[in-house]
Amino acid sequence: MSRRRNCVALTYYYEVLICQLLGKNKTKQEDPKYYMNKENSKQPVIRYWIKQILLNIRVPMAAVILALIIGAVILIISGVNPLSAYIALFRGAFGKLDQLERTLEKATPLIFSGLAVAFAFKAGLINIGAQGQLLLGAMASAMIGFMITGLPPLVHIPLALLGGAIVGALYGAIPGALKTFTGAHEVITTIMLNYVAINLTDYLADGPYKDQSPMNVVARTPKIAESAVISTPRLDLTLGLSIVLLIMIIASILFFFILRKKIFRIKNKQLQFFVRFSVVIGIGIGIGLLLQSFLPKFYGLEISLFNYDAVPLPIGFFIAIATCVVIWFVLMRTSLGFEIRTVGINLHAAKYAGMKVRIMFILAMVVSGFLAGLGGAVETQAVVGRFQPGFNTGLGFDGITVALLGRTHPLGVIPAALLIGAMQAGSNIMQKEASVPAEIIDVIQALMLFFVAADMIVRWIIRAKATPDEEKTKLTTGWGNQ
Repeated sequence: MSRRRNCVALTYYYEVLICQLLGKNKTKQEDPKYYMNKENSKQPVIRYWIKQILLNIRVPMAAVILALIIGAVILIISGVNPLSAYIALFRGAFGKLDQLERTLEKATPLIFSGLAVAFAFKAGLINIGAQGQLLLGAMASAMIGFMITGLPPLVHIPLALLGGAIVGALYGAIPGALKTFTGAHEVITTIMLNYVAINLTDYLADGPYKDQSPMNVVARTPKIAESAVISTPRLDLTLGLSIVLLIMIIASILFFFILRKKIFRIKNKQLQFFVRFSVVIGIGIGIGLLLQSFLPKFYGLEISLFNYDAVPLPIGFFIAIATCVVIWFVLMRTSLGFEIRTVGINLHAAKYAGMKVRIMFILAMVVSGFLAGLGGAVETQAVVGRFQPGFNTGLGFDGITVALLGRTHPLGVIPAALLIGAMQAGSNIMQKEASVPAEIIDVIQALMLFFVAADMIVRWIIRAKATPDEEKTKLTTGWGNQ
């Protein structure tokens, strides 16, 4: 604990130094830990964090709403009722459990590609090459999946995932090294490397590693072995919910009694009320749902709150969520992450502070490629079951939209990817029920990207000024700067 406390303190004072070099006056009052002290606090720390979250999401939320409004205008001009179209879109994404599973499958590679782009942004780099890194990761995972047999799933699955991620990392290291040692701009090199990866994977899928089964006429690899497949188990909703709620009730009761001890007593009255209120509500809802689950079985009562038998649990999606949490911790809670963010904020200040800027550039691109390659591997093993070029088209490029919509925050890419994934998953139902071309989704996505990138327009529309606490994303350090 003392080691971690020293690391946090060192990171904070490094931040004070960098802010002074940038001409900013960072005081202890700007540190959220300052508000945890009751003597200094005029507002609870929870209110502080809620305020920060609201400030950071207002521009993306406004961008989404503006894009939907303009999309509705386009639909009206086309003679389509926009309300019916958007309802069909929502129903196609979340109406049934199979559609929800499809939405999560669509969102999973977008989380990885968006996270890859966001990580590079933190170092001031624009990784346009996530598409190529994702394709090579998907191909490497497929090759490990169908060429290596006889391994148990506990070995084969992580081996294929790691293989795809490493190939993506090595491919991401190329533009990082070129920028560091030659000054070549990462935008140009990653765009060119995308074409190399696209044509290379097309050649491999239609050439030496093409599926040779008699009925196959398309470019794709053979199916990966069953031991390399990441399956999607289904949880019985009634049984699973009952177990989870029983654990929640026991935990809530224990937590309530622990809070009564002096060592865990909360002095802030608002937070104390919030915790007790949550415990009471949680216990009440839990008991009600448990009764709903068990009473029909034992007493024949017809009480039904859920109409589904089983809930899909896409393992790939949970891997993506866990990866986002890990990257958030690395960027926000470690000295390495602080150095990466400092390089992205001000290159010269980072050099003055003695940080190894060249290593940070290469490392940022390596990690970015690792994440994109991991996304391709998950797509191969959890969704497609083989490498087929058409199933991976545009996933890396959509990651740019996801990263900007999530404000380049490791956790912000999750709701952004879910939004884009839901739009893509529900477009077919919208096209079928509302007679709307599926391309309208691409138009809305482009409008979202436009409004998020041109945030000054959004701020002018919603009459919101940029505050000093809001994070400014610097996308590039300039041509040839090192």
